[in-house]
Amino acid sequence: MTDYSLVEDTFFESFRGKYIRALITAEDEQTAKEAAYDSTATPSSVIGRIEGGVEGPVSANFTPDGRPGYMAQYWFGLDDLKKYELELSYRIRQDILVKPFTSMFSATENPDGYIGMMEQVGHCGDGYEWEENIYGRDMIHVPIAVPDFLIDKEMGYGNGIMGANFWYMCSTKEAVLEAGRNIVDAILNVPGACAPFGVCSAASKPETNFPQIGPSTNHPFCPSLKERLGDESKVPDGVNYIPEIVIDAVNEESMRKAIKAAIDSILDIDGIVKISAGNFGGKLGEDTFYLHDILGI
Repeated sequence: MTDYSLVEDTFFESFRGKYIRALITAEDEQTAKEAAYDSTATPSSVIGRIEGGVEGPVSANFTPDGRPGYMAQYWFGLDDLKKYELELSYRIRQDILVKPFTSMFSATENPDGYIGMMEQVGHCGDGYEWEENIYGRDMIHVPIAVPDFLIDKEMGYGNGIMGANFWYMCSTKEAVLEAGRNIVDAILNVPGACAPFGVCSAASKPETNFPQIGPSTNHPFCPSLKERLGDESKVPDGVNYIPEIVIDAVNEESMRKAIKAAIDSILDIDGIVKISAGNFGGKLGEDTFYLHDILGI
């Protein structure tokens, strides 16, 4: 029986957001991988922009054009679809279209709606772009210098879970890094889930002395402030590092599987003192989930 004695009986808060699941293909797996990771590399939903993450590779046997691919997710926490379209276009134009021989396909299952790609992406062709039916899909053909970029005319979006999280508190740097590698690998094996920050070293809080920068450091959980804060510090004895794992998922089932797989992957690593989660008394997120319930304790 799995020993979950290190896992605190606590909960995390999550949010609801819109996501686009997209399949990026290229002539070789490395280019597809770089496009996926580059286009999801800067989580910024807390400032009203796009947050993204990579699900993992997709075999050429399962892509529309028979080429190697990577599945990525692009999340948005607001209801303004025009802003979503604009923010997504920055990622596509700067990180995907510019890489040799890439194409991008909508991969959202049973979408709740669609966002058109012509206005903000297709017109990179400066009026020379055209629409065509290829691979049984309506696509935009954007002429570029290393011919050419193809993208679905519309990208389907759904509604899912943003900001699911847990913390693994460590006594050593080695535990931070070893556990982090295990966690990222575990989440990559769960379809529909991604970790937009990878291993995040900067848990935040909504209250701040500097509103212009948005959420700031969650100071009671900063090990370097333990002595300075005294009784206000919430860093347990023996803990020197508190990494956070954030998970976005297309539905609750994928989220729960990702949390459990990630925690299960690190239980036997030396140097992990405690596993907990970030919450603000249930006052911040729209939904709350308890770690013990997810783990079946």
